[in-house]
Amino acid sequence: MYSWDEDTSTWYGEGTYSYSSGGSTKRKASAERAKAHGPRSYEKKGGPNEKIVDPKKRIRTESTNPLIIAVDVTGSMADWPFEIFDRLPLLYNTLSQYREDLEISFAAIGDAAVDRWPLQVTSFASGFDLEQLLGSLYGEGGGGDAAESYGLFAHWVNTHVEAPNASETPFLIVFGDVTMHSKVPQDQIAHYLGDRVGSDVDAVKTWGQISKTWNTWFLRRPTGKPGDQVDKQWGKAIGEQKIFHIEDEQRAVDYAMGLIARAWGHFGDFQDNMRARQSEEKVAKVSAPIAMKCPLCGAPIPVGASGMFSCSYCGATLKL
Repeated sequence: MYSWDEDTSTWYGEGTYSYSSGGSTKRKASAERAKAHGPRSYEKKGGPNEKIVDPKKRIRTESTNPLIIAVDVTGSMADWPFEIFDRLPLLYNTLSQYREDLEISFAAIGDAAVDRWPLQVTSFASGFDLEQLLGSLYGEGGGGDAAESYGLFAHWVNTHVEAPNASETPFLIVFGDVTMHSKVPQDQIAHYLGDRVGSDVDAVKTWGQISKTWNTWFLRRPTGKPGDQVDKQWGKAIGEQKIFHIEDEQRAVDYAMGLIARAWGHFGDFQDNMRARQSEEKVAKVSAPIAMKCPLCGAPIPVGASGMFSCSYCGATLKL
């Protein structure tokens, strides 16, 4: 399990790594709080901390670099909150050195038709505060039919989240593997979010609205086949180019960090970071699909592109 301090000497990769000066003050404060708190642990529990993860709350961040990470916690994906918790210091310490005011909100998604806690969400936070928030989520492991309540989460983002100071379109990353219920029943919205709406909500259209204000990606587990019903529905929702097929499930967090690092112009540093943790072969495997997509619009990038590259689809200038 990764620690909050800056000591990378225990990493098992083939290279070495040192964090930059960016964000060092916050990293030091988090390390001191973590040391006072004691060993890191992700407790097995019978439910979430409902006061912390209640989706009826409305959240706001003043950060210019907010990030939302949502995880499907149904069925076999119920262990993913632990996988992210395990790498939480790595995730935050790496990205915050690029953008020091980074703040993250976490969400756990289930199936409102059958689960007790189908949507759990945290406020935005940074540093060691994220430890308690992420640890408050519960991987219920339920779910009913193939579709899950991604649409309920989408409606929550649309109506309960404010990020007025984002300097550019902020990232929203969803780890999942199946389709969504096409409609979000108005009674579910009333019950779980505390909102009264006049009719059911179209989930696909809601994701389309979110994608105009959030750089939305669906990071899909290595299940199913490209172009299947899952891809088709999510393609209609956020654009087929924003569906990212994870090839190595154990590196899920790395794929997310890599996309963000590339968008922020620090892909080379991210690769060095990963080399200190993994083999060169693993670094290449994770890097290849990230390098093929524009991290802002998902458009394909020519294989031979290098240096400063201007995306012909969205106009973004990328440092390759």
